[in-house]
Amino acid sequence: MIISIAHTLRKIASHVFALLLGGILAFTTLRVAASNADPAPTAMASPVAPTETLMAQDARPTGQRNFVSAAIQRTGPAVVRIDIARTVENQLPPMMQDPFFRDFFGDQFFQQMPQERRVEGQGSGFIIDRAGMILTNAHVVSGADEVTVTLQDGREFEASVLGTDTVTDLAVVKISDRAADLPVAPLGNSDGLEVGDWAIAVGSPGGLNNTVTLGIISTLDRPSSQVGIPDKRLNFLQTDAAINPGNSGGPLLNDRGEVIGINTAIRANAMGIGFAIPINKAKELKDILAAGQEVPHPYVGIEMRDITADQARRSNADPNSSFTIPEVDGVFIWRILPDTPAAEAGLRRGDVITEIDGNRVTSGTDIQNIVEQSGVNGRLRFTVRRGNQTLNINVRTAQLQNQSR
Repeated sequence: MIISIAHTLRKIASHVFALLLGGILAFTTLRVAASNADPAPTAMASPVAPTETLMAQDARPTGQRNFVSAAIQRTGPAVVRIDIARTVENQLPPMMQDPFFRDFFGDQFFQQMPQERRVEGQGSGFIIDRAGMILTNAHVVSGADEVTVTLQDGREFEASVLGTDTVTDLAVVKISDRAADLPVAPLGNSDGLEVGDWAIAVGSPGGLNNTVTLGIISTLDRPSSQVGIPDKRLNFLQTDAAINPGNSGGPLLNDRGEVIGINTAIRANAMGIGFAIPINKAKELKDILAAGQEVPHPYVGIEMRDITADQARRSNADPNSSFTIPEVDGVFIWRILPDTPAAEAGLRRGDVITEIDGNRVTSGTDIQNIVEQSGVNGRLRFTVRRGNQTLNINVRTAQLQNQSR
């Protein structure tokens, strides 16, 4: 009985196998015949329209893809990651600097402590000529003992810092080795920008190479004092394209893939607010930095606050106010730095600057621009209100020291 059942099952399996084999051969024959036949006319195509649409998109030339892809294809290969290393001196915590600790532990204990440590950092940059010149931020490479540049195609090169300027946060780095076929980023014109223009940020945030974000130009000529970095002398481009740590030094592109800015800073207490140095400022200074020369930065040595006559009146009405402010529109001198042109000329804290060389000034930005344009050793006539007096004070500008190398 068991043998009979087994025999029957084998026969059924044999028939099933034969049917499956026949079906496979028939299907194969149909596929071959179909592949040799003429293509079906469009009217005979599947009614599922998305298939046609996808095929049409895939057939588009590269130049007709979306503008972000085209921009990145044009400039992306020239964007580099910059890795730096520097050696810094270890500083003892203030508590351990107390003589009591040295007496308690002994000099030998402190001598055995590491005197230096290695600090590593990372940022971005972009190649601007075939010789391997790279633009980036000064704060990316400041104090670097070792600089390594990594290209998009994976090639790595040692590099050297030719010059930095902390006032504008610009630096020029050069690839030390001779390299063939270096890609170059095309530089645009930041003076021609308008609010609402496309902005594409490229860089290596958090070490994630070749990261791209998209936004617009939110504002032009944002003063560094408003950005929260008053030690800089720049009017930034503001963008909502995401800029994150590691993006610093990377390019901000327009919709044609041209560099219009250098990504520099973010607003820590807000999202969607990033800042870039206009590329035209970098164009002005790159040759000076590449030559290792000092960038001229005239200064007079005052800390100032914008003020209006109404604000001065409210301050003077406050019984807790420490002094009386002249009730005029202008720029209030909050502090005079010692051993500076302003101190030597006789400007005082509490003065309100109303004019320079006969030109009305109403903001610190006005004064900064005038001083910058005057050049080092330039002569300027400050008109100030001091109490009820109007005074004319001549000031000779000087070079801001220790800001570039």
